[in-house]
Amino acid sequence: MGMRRALTERLFRWMPGLPELAHYQRADLRPDVLAGLSVAAVALPVSIAYAQLAGFSPVVGLYSTIFPMMAYALFGSSRQLIMGPDAATCAMIAATLAPLAAMGSGQYLSFAVTLTLLAGLFCVIAGKCGLGFFADFLSWPILMGLLNGVGINIMISQLGKVTRLSLQGRGVISQMESFAQQLPAAHWPTVALALGSLAVFLVIKYATPRLPAPLVAMVTAVIVSGVFGVSRHGVAVVGEISSALPKLHLPALPPPDSVGSLVTGAAGLALISFCSAMSTCRGFAAKNGYDIDANREFVALGVCDIASAFSQGFAISGADSRTAVNDSVGGKTRLVSIVAALTVLLALFLFTKLIALIPTATLGAILIGSSLGLMNFRQIWNLRRYSRAEFNIALATLAGVVLIGVMEGILLAVTLALVRFLSRIARPPDHELGRIAGMDGFYELAHYAGARAVPGLLIYRFESPLTFFNADYFRQRVLQLVTAAQEPVRWVLIDAVSITDSDITGMLAVKRLEGELRSRHIRLAVAGREAEFREWLTDRGLSVKDVNLTLYPSRHIALAEYQREHPNLNAQN
Repeated sequence: MGMRRALTERLFRWMPGLPELAHYQRADLRPDVLAGLSVAAVALPVSIAYAQLAGFSPVVGLYSTIFPMMAYALFGSSRQLIMGPDAATCAMIAATLAPLAAMGSGQYLSFAVTLTLLAGLFCVIAGKCGLGFFADFLSWPILMGLLNGVGINIMISQLGKVTRLSLQGRGVISQMESFAQQLPAAHWPTVALALGSLAVFLVIKYATPRLPAPLVAMVTAVIVSGVFGVSRHGVAVVGEISSALPKLHLPALPPPDSVGSLVTGAAGLALISFCSAMSTCRGFAAKNGYDIDANREFVALGVCDIASAFSQGFAISGADSRTAVNDSVGGKTRLVSIVAALTVLLALFLFTKLIALIPTATLGAILIGSSLGLMNFRQIWNLRRYSRAEFNIALATLAGVVLIGVMEGILLAVTLALVRFLSRIARPPDHELGRIAGMDGFYELAHYAGARAVPGLLIYRFESPLTFFNADYFRQRVLQLVTAAQEPVRWVLIDAVSITDSDITGMLAVKRLEGELRSRHIRLAVAGREAEFREWLTDRGLSVKDVNLTLYPSRHIALAEYQREHPNLNAQN
């Protein structure tokens, strides 16, 4: 009995989805089934399109959808994220494999399996090593900018489908220019079908939100396509796909001089697919008020890639458009992924003729409708009330995602956030403290009108770790305040409570400051974190005498000592 319980607990740790599925609430079944069907309705054609982008036959896209979605339902920490083929990862797969083998060849597929397997192993190892902290750089402003930018990208990317125009370029600007130039040549029956599908989607979504709008729009379009034979009028449809089981392609390594390309490509693919998945995952988690375990997501992505490799698929990531469909329909649990996977599997064998009738314009309309739910410009605008810097980061993320791409936009936003963070460490807030008559405690002179400096005593608070980034700035600020003091300074008391850490450069700056103050007959003392400072010095073979510091457990004790040493000064209590 004990062994069984231990095994169950271990399975639950490895597969966080198992406890949720084991205690499934019947009330969630209907919305989950409807959301799963809706996700499958979008995943089917989108997977086919992305497979072609990566250089595979359409059916390989379905292989890359089924088992990864099932695996994520068990291993992932998000109840909403849908795994599947992704534009960025597909483009990277093609760029990695194209120099190694001809697209569509057996060797190309074997290399793809190897690449996917390696990427999955890298993700699992990274998750187990706790490298999920990379996702912590995605702050709320970055997420807001990302979701809005992704929504715009999805809309622009579908313009070609809904007009049957072949848009040139890969960026939003070039695609919009191409769209504007070619608009007079749009295929108007395709445009009409797309507008009709979008109208059905929006009416169902807002008038009867309990119904799955994507599925209703899809079924309606299939009926119209079958009854009126829209393909005979030039409207593009998905067309025939194979319903055969995957043919086994064993992993294969390229020639020795190309192994580095495959390994490097797998590592880059693992990182990019993780960042893409986490962006989508955290965005929807923030929107719906639940938490994500980044390390668990790294492991889950790796397991999904491994599952895709064994099913002869290619590397996948978090699918923003399909996750948006799940969110818009109202899916409640991770059962949505399982329902969607089983639906795709069933469709692969039973409904290939119906799939062939799906107009690609309808797929574009559904993705455009779903992307509207990602965009909330008011939230970004409201950031101005809290922080102009955070508002600018959100705008930079949005602009970067729209103008240079999702991953590039995220990297730009993270870089800006890091620069801002480092600037705050390099030039952190600092305060000169004083006392208020009749009150205990110490107060910032700049913020409290009644606060007065203790005569002859400069109490200084530096609100940052003391490191090589800011050590010289710290020293110069103390000297500036000493010089600017209205009356001679006898003591400088550093309030060390907010100095949470220090490196050797910081300590050398303190030692230099002590010497400069001593030459002016000023004593340097430190209050707070006495034990930490002594331990830091001891660990490095130093003592308090080596740095000529006077340490006190608290500011009050230091103030009392100062008053005993200078009883004739009008020190405030």
